[in-house]
Amino acid sequence: MSTLQVLEEFRALPGEERRQVAEAILREEDSWIPESFRLGMEDIAAGRVMDLEKVLADAPVEKSGR
Repeated sequence: MSTLQVLEEFRALPGEERRQVAEAILREEDSWIPESFRLGMEDIAAGRVMDLEKVLADAPVEKSGR
């Protein structure tokens, strides 16, 4: 089957089935996604994140010695 045939069949699918196929392809072939992004997404899924605005708001202000 050629690439063109695969694309034609993909385009003929109903929207929900196209979504499922696209998700399956992304799960199988993710070499284009940077490792740092994948690790970040794992951290988010595991709840290992903090709200940056809250962290910055709670950070102590350093006094300059000038």
